[in-house]
Amino acid sequence: MTVEVSVIATSSLGDRSYLASDGQVAIVVDPQRDIDRVMYLAGEKGVRITHVVETHIHNDYVSGGLELARVTGARYLVAAADEVGFDRMPVSDGDAVAVSDSMQLRIVATPGHTFHHLSYILDEATDGGWQPAGVFTGGSLLFGTTGRTDLLGKEYAHELAHHQHASAKRLADLLPDGAEVWPTHGFGSFCSASQSDAPESTIGREKQANPALALGADTFVTETLAGLDAYPAYYAHMGVANFAGPAPVDLTPVTRADAAELRERMAAGQWVVDLRHRKAYAASHLAGTVSLGLDGPMSTWLGWLIDWGVPITLLAETPEQVADAQRELVRIGIDRPAAQATGEAEQWAAEPGQLRELRMSDFPSLAAARAGHAPAGLPAADVVLDVRMTNEWRAAHIDGAVHIPLPDLPKRLADVPAGAVWVHCGSGYRATAAASLLANAGREVVVVDDKFDQAADAGLEMVTEADLSTAIRPAPSGAGRIPLP
Repeated sequence: MTVEVSVIATSSLGDRSYLASDGQVAIVVDPQRDIDRVMYLAGEKGVRITHVVETHIHNDYVSGGLELARVTGARYLVAAADEVGFDRMPVSDGDAVAVSDSMQLRIVATPGHTFHHLSYILDEATDGGWQPAGVFTGGSLLFGTTGRTDLLGKEYAHELAHHQHASAKRLADLLPDGAEVWPTHGFGSFCSASQSDAPESTIGREKQANPALALGADTFVTETLAGLDAYPAYYAHMGVANFAGPAPVDLTPVTRADAAELRERMAAGQWVVDLRHRKAYAASHLAGTVSLGLDGPMSTWLGWLIDWGVPITLLAETPEQVADAQRELVRIGIDRPAAQATGEAEQWAAEPGQLRELRMSDFPSLAAARAGHAPAGLPAADVVLDVRMTNEWRAAHIDGAVHIPLPDLPKRLADVPAGAVWVHCGSGYRATAAASLLANAGREVVVVDDKFDQAADAGLEMVTEADLSTAIRPAPSGAGRIPLP
């Protein structure tokens, strides 16, 4: 293969962008908003970006495509059917775009994830003519699944699911088994109907592994829709920004806040977010803050939890960590934090009484507490709160637990029964965020900082999907059950 395709992964959002080059010129597919990563890669390879393409108007992040095309002078390919507020090269099904003597793109309409979704077949020149190297599938055919079909509204989900099935079949019929599949979503993204751990795939592999290519249309639609769970609330703002044409980003450092200003901001109802690892947060943190460490999908949960537009202040150990958080936040349209502070927790408190600890434990200790033998220093388990997503809960949960998904918790704190709360998720990340919200509301709380798959072995009685009497049909192959921290 004379054409090289490089992956630019955004693991925090579960997405991939791509740079395809022939050693001279390059195509960029579905770039994230922080385009300096793309520019650096192109410079490292010594190639000139001549074409930037969007498979669809994205709902999970703010695109960097418009700005990248402006900076590089590249042609910006966007579906002609999408009515956008900026100049672009409109493309439609059946179009072919010559990139260089060794690369061309063929545009294929693949509706499903959106109505006007496009896939781009990358052809490379050979002695025998043009041969397909692979296809950039965006939110259409993913690794072992497809993009979800409900992001434009539940009223369109059924129709789009039928389109999604037909689009997957079309790509499989158009391309040889050896053609590579290069999706944008599916690596933890909520844009994916389910998840896959595969690092790469081909059309041939998808014929064997993908339900869209193995099931009939009606069965695929039924099972796909049954497996869908909630998606981040901030998605409502992403499409609007992308249709209008996103502004350039500003990643310069934001203003520093002292201890007095931090207290004022929290008193005003603003969010002050502690980016440190949850264990550091538990050891000592500023009362009133929320724990969302950079070791997890911070931007996804923050964007989902906040009231959109509320000022956000970032706390971290180093300026570099604040810079990393800024980069993550601009990808979802939170352009400028209100303020930041770095150092140790003691530096953020105007007085010692503002510092707080958070108790952490594990599932064996929870089992002991439920049996009336709470370990020393820990309260009784009056309430077991599960903050995982609905499909995770449905698959298995602790008998007697209360279920409130983390995104719902800020508005449902009053629904948590009285008493000491032991809160858990799948690993401890979301549970710590939930515990910080509960502690801020004056509740006594313990974080179960443990893997959920250890709960049954710890002796906790479990309720599984097979035990539940429900009219909701279970999702295929874990569809929609996102392996979140």
